[in-house]
Amino acid sequence: MADTQRGAAVQAQGSDVVAPAPQQVEPSAVIADPAPLGLAGFAMTTFVLSWFNAKLISNTTLEAVVLPLALFYGGLAQFLAGMWEFRKGNTFGALAFTSFGAFWLSFAAYVKFVAPGLGANASTATGLFLLVWTIFTAYMTVAAARVNAAVLAVFVFLTLTFLFLTIGAWAPSSTMTQIGGWLGLVTAVVAWYTSLAGVTNFTWKRNILPVFPLTPAPHR
Repeated sequence: MADTQRGAAVQAQGSDVVAPAPQQVEPSAVIADPAPLGLAGFAMTTFVLSWFNAKLISNTTLEAVVLPLALFYGGLAQFLAGMWEFRKGNTFGALAFTSFGAFWLSFAAYVKFVAPGLGANASTATGLFLLVWTIFTAYMTVAAARVNAAVLAVFVFLTLTFLFLTIGAWAPSSTMTQIGGWLGLVTAVVAWYTSLAGVTNFTWKRNILPVFPLTPAPHR
């Protein structure tokens, strides 16, 4: 009974790490928070790709290691997390995880099937691909300002990552791409922390790792 009460208290304080505010739900409708899964899939795939963008590994043929992660963890697992966020009634989490899961799936398809046949036009197409994701991430950052500081930091750094990668593709400029890679590494670490906070706070039944809510919890 004590664990149940502590778990309820954590949920009341906003344990759903990408939910703008705690919501009243019927007990039969309660499901596990999918946000730690979505954030973990996003963080790991971003980290591995950014490691190459930052030129920490110079052998570009090894970048193929990103594709399985993009398909199954950053892509499929994160997409499913978005579907579960729809089930929880969390519009922000549903849109974010479903979209970025689709990003990684489309990225894998683009790298594997499309880019090799574009020749000299590949950088232009890649720049356009990255630009639209920069725009999407930027307006999601506006919404993230009502979630918590951890999630907001993920979106701020991700917007900057996409921006520098876009410039790097269109310039083209290896320096801009490398800066984007370092920003991507920071983004991944922040996303990992946010995922860790979500799963740790739930399993320990108290707020051990803060995510710094930006909106006050409603009075009950």
